[in-house]
Amino acid sequence: MTIAIVGILFLAYLLIATEEFTNVNKAAVAVFACTVGWVLYICFGTDFVMSQHAGDYLLFLSGRPSTSVVVKEFIAGSVFLKYVGRACEVVLFLLATMTTVEILNNNGCFDFIAQLLKTRSSQRMLWTLAVVTLLISANLDNLTTSVMMLMVMHKIVLSRRARMVYGSAILLAANCGGALTVIGDPTGLMLWNNGLVTPTDYSLSLALPCLAAWALPTWWIGRVLPDRVETEWVTMPYRGDDTRLSTWQRLVMLIVGIGGLWFIPTFHNITRLSPFLGALCVLSVLWVVNELFNRKLLNMGGLSERRVPPALFYASHQTILFVFGMMLALGVVRETGALADCWNFLQRLGATDWMMGLGAGVASTVLDNFATAASFITLNPSGETNALYWKLVAYASAVGGNVLVFGSVAGVALIRAERVHVGWYFKQVGWKAAVGALAGFGLLLAMVL
Repeated sequence: MTIAIVGILFLAYLLIATEEFTNVNKAAVAVFACTVGWVLYICFGTDFVMSQHAGDYLLFLSGRPSTSVVVKEFIAGSVFLKYVGRACEVVLFLLATMTTVEILNNNGCFDFIAQLLKTRSSQRMLWTLAVVTLLISANLDNLTTSVMMLMVMHKIVLSRRARMVYGSAILLAANCGGALTVIGDPTGLMLWNNGLVTPTDYSLSLALPCLAAWALPTWWIGRVLPDRVETEWVTMPYRGDDTRLSTWQRLVMLIVGIGGLWFIPTFHNITRLSPFLGALCVLSVLWVVNELFNRKLLNMGGLSERRVPPALFYASHQTILFVFGMMLALGVVRETGALADCWNFLQRLGATDWMMGLGAGVASTVLDNFATAASFITLNPSGETNALYWKLVAYASAVGGNVLVFGSVAGVALIRAERVHVGWYFKQVGWKAAVGALAGFGLLLAMVL
């Protein structure tokens, strides 16, 4: 049964890696893998429980006879819920931040980004897009950031070829920016929730490597751009039909939303409560401000929509389900003991942290970067805080997703938005991103030594 459960996970990896060719949604694959895995696990629960949780199970029995029903109750309450709780911490954080972004976007709080792109200089356009994406992605998830920036860029740049180059720069910035902080990517959030990293140490350790992996290929791909770029002049949109917020009101909402996200690590340090509660606190305050600012809307239909804004767009729903499914699927494989056996085997072969980090980078070129990072994180049984291993895996999985366009959710968004081909991307961007990733590895090695 262990072989069957592990086989389901590897089949899921295969389908996730080939999503663009098979058109099988990776979120559906992850959810299917986790549900089937746990059903198979609980069907043979007695063997697994006695090999992994014998002591806890005997305490749970308290002298009662062991039956199949009692074993299932133990697994459901003492084993399964532990992984559900950890996955829900990450999912609820993503839900809160994505809803925060939707509220800000509905009120035009990101309109200023288009004003920053009011230029015909290709280099200025490139670096403005890249820097803004990097900064936003460090505070929001990379999918939300990349989708938003691709939409803004698409409305401004007329040439499809130029949009492909600028979209690639957005992809690089979104993935590297997400790895800068513990709240910028589900990987960092997973490490932080599990107590494996602290926000300050994590960001200081990965700042220079991530900046190198971003800046070098961005400068490189900018060399193929012409001096001037054709754009449509963008003015601040008139929003009389859907909002009456003034500029200062939008600025206040932006400060409450983004500034609140910056406060989450402090909230966690003070209260020691899960970070998702801080994210929900920020969302609740922003929601109240949203209702106060929009209370005078004359269009009552618009007021109703504004009071309960569309919380998430379709792609974000997929991300949440994918993260949830992958964490539960890896959890059931861990409970079989297969991951512990695999880790011990790798240690006997002499695998070092750097080798594991490089392995994560290679794997994330074809496999989704979160699936790669979560697999390598779950594989290591150590609970050491701020260990080099966690940072290597987080960095490698993030920058490895830049090498092939379908290696990350941001890359998939680029494919769908600008119809970017895998061959074109690797020839024009991917190999340069690989050089930048190796440069970042070199900086990380120099910092450690």
